[in-house]
Amino acid sequence: MQLSLHADYALRVLLYLGTREGEVISTRQISDAYRISKHHLVRVVQTLGAHGYVELLPGRSGGVRLARDPRDIRLGDVVRQTEANLSLVECFDAATNTCPITHTCGLKHCLAEALDAFVDTLNRRTLAELLTPQRRQALTAVFVQVQRSGKAPPGVLTAARLRRPPR
Repeated sequence: MQLSLHADYALRVLLYLGTREGEVISTRQISDAYRISKHHLVRVVQTLGAHGYVELLPGRSGGVRLARDPRDIRLGDVVRQTEANLSLVECFDAATNTCPITHTCGLKHCLAEALDAFVDTLNRRTLAELLTPQRRQALTAVFVQVQRSGKAPPGVLTAARLRRPPR
């Protein structure tokens, strides 16, 4: 199982905003910090706004900020609300299922149970738990370095580094 970029970016946006709690942040700042597409990020921020995680402030000096206390943001809920497709296998969607053994194999139940356990595990954690003082400081340092240099510090995996073929 792999989360979509939409869900991944949603969690990253919340982390970024959590390091700058109370501040109004532009989507450009967030996209620059993570070196990701601003266009894609805008859609992610809209999703987070629709679910009440962030407050969207329109206008020239607008931006986005956390709408909830980080202690009230459960990670599993964020994943469930931002992941477009948590159907692990075809039979999870009755409308498109063509599997002839759906009713006899028992796999659907096992996978549904595993998915619930995954989300439940994430729901035992909040955004606040990811933002300990040490992590907040470390995240802020990385964001500042990326902003100054235009690239992530050595050892930090970025999308570009992941796409690079091995040498």
